[in-house]
Amino acid sequence: MDISAIESAELKSVEFVEDFLQLRFGAPLLRLYAWPHVLLPDFSVAYGEPEYRNALCSLIGETVEKAMLEEDDALTLEFANGIVLGLSLREEDLDGPESGSYSETGDESDAQEF
Repeated sequence: MDISAIESAELKSVEFVEDFLQLRFGAPLLRLYAWPHVLLPDFSVAYGEPEYRNALCSLIGETVEKAMLEEDDALTLEFANGIVLGLSLREEDLDGPESGSYSETGDESDAQEF
């Protein structure tokens, strides 16, 4: 699946919705059913660890330099400030059949699951 439309886009919002995460980049919407790791320059944080939400929210207003979705392997978002969001999509690392969905328009009717 091609998610390159979010490259050069600014992260507009980080939304914590019960048991999933939504990342809005203007129109494009990335919905994650598993929690990504946040790789900072000196350390990384994972869901449930102190500062996890702060690390995610600090990305609001930052621009995506590179966005890669390799089905059954990994989702990686590299931001201009050097922070990386990473999510394993390997079957053994997931709790359910889908890891998330992506909509270039932000509309659920054209969202593609991965």
